[in-house]
Amino acid sequence: MEESNQIMLLGTAASPYVNRVQFVLNLKSIKYEFIEENLACKSDLLLASNPVLKKVPVLLQANKPPLCESLIIIDYLEEIYPNVHKLLPADPLDRAIVRFWANYMDNEVLPLYEKLRCTPDKEGKEVVIKQIIEESCLIEKTHIKFSNGKSYFGGEDVGYLDVVLGSFIGWTRFVENHYTFKIFDGIRTPNLVEWAERMTSHEDIKDVIPSEETLMNFYMMIQETQTTKSCLKLY
Repeated sequence: MEESNQIMLLGTAASPYVNRVQFVLNLKSIKYEFIEENLACKSDLLLASNPVLKKVPVLLQANKPPLCESLIIIDYLEEIYPNVHKLLPADPLDRAIVRFWANYMDNEVLPLYEKLRCTPDKEGKEVVIKQIIEESCLIEKTHIKFSNGKSYFGGEDVGYLDVVLGSFIGWTRFVENHYTFKIFDGIRTPNLVEWAERMTSHEDIKDVIPSEETLMNFYMMIQETQTTKSCLKLY
């Protein structure tokens, strides 16, 4: 395994995209150094490592170029450590289907949390909340399909989709508390409720999921820096 001084991860504890990379590093027993970034005042190291997008996460390795974007980093780690906690199925078609759903979650489901925050009026927020609930029902069905009666999307243990969606468990609970509605509901999405509990008690994951205080501090920082011209990214 890599030594901690050879792998560094630039990120912030409140970012689900950073958290999912941390999940995978832990699952694959890869030692690393975590460097906390202040996204309101980005470091020279971050700007030099990711000059195009200027965002976290960024994976740094000795004598190698930086790697950016969470799913790209995760795919890379899966390729260089294929025999340590395999995240993707062996069949190419099955891998493609898993990646489709990961892409769907990242582009169609999870951005609704940000849309809810940025929607100014009550009626508009109610429309977004309805969308979030509808998507949670779809993800419930997806879990049933992929888990095949087992604990995780990946089956017996955490897989690729568990990492992708699991990185948003903290924010899911934050949104539920902040807007007083249930996303993972015992009647509507019972499998996701049980899945989330298993994820938050998993040894390689539980200490990475950010606390309510961490998320609130980050949320308030974003709210304070938000301009009237645009809605800044929460993550």
